[in-house]
Amino acid sequence: MTILVFGKTGQVATELARIAPDARFAGRDEADLTDPAACAALIRAARPSAVINAAAWTAVDKAEAEADAARLVNAGAPGAMAEACAELAIPFVHISTDYVFDGSGDLPRAEDAEVGPLGVYGRTKLEGERAIAAAGGQWAVLRTSWVFSAHGGNFVKTMRRLGAERPRLTIVADQIGGPTAAADIARAVLTMAEAMASDPSKGGIYHFAGSPDVSWADFAREIFAQSGLSPEVVDIPTADYPTPAQRPLNSRLDCTAITRDFGIPRPDWRDSLRPVIEELTA
Repeated sequence: MTILVFGKTGQVATELARIAPDARFAGRDEADLTDPAACAALIRAARPSAVINAAAWTAVDKAEAEADAARLVNAGAPGAMAEACAELAIPFVHISTDYVFDGSGDLPRAEDAEVGPLGVYGRTKLEGERAIAAAGGQWAVLRTSWVFSAHGGNFVKTMRRLGAERPRLTIVADQIGGPTAAADIARAVLTMAEAMASDPSKGGIYHFAGSPDVSWADFAREIFAQSGLSPEVVDIPTADYPTPAQRPLNSRLDCTAITRDFGIPRPDWRDSLRPVIEELTA
């Protein structure tokens, strides 16, 4: 099975390269996501068995000021990729986000829950989901949340740095979600792509996030505990930490469907955090 992955240096793409070294990874030098037509052309030329899109505009706050660019990357490119995959009758797997929801309530959101993104990032990711579905081929969208790994910029790396520098940290405690290791996401999308290649009936929207759901503040406490750091963590509300883009307070995702359809269990993020900490301290 030959898999084409869009993305090369991002968190999920890096982990995919570890578990699927024979896949072809297309970085910006080969496929710029601000040029959707070029992305589609690469798929048509490569003629892989499946395509995984692990690339995206993930700068949430920056998207507020650069909406057109974010839309090209998060909606235009995935839509074009899905159309090319539909032409070739090959499965397309795309990674999306909890930001397609408005974050209200305190219950986990199922795949068919009402969407309502709060900002440009969430809106463009939702537009991407809809463009993929409209392409008419075999596709799967994996919504996930709070991605972390030993690479790139993420909450784990930031907390380890700040926890070593400061005796006291104020961290948001009223946003709740499931931290998700990039390595777990990589295994999930690879499993989905392989299953879809064998069974054309498989596909659709799925949720996948680490368990248990937790606040950013409690996530930080576990990061510090596993890292041997001991700064004081002070819980604060989101209102005390304003950002250009509004964050959803409730990022809980109901992940039962992916277990039912693909046999992929919801991972314990605390277990997935340990090898990340080990890699960062090696």
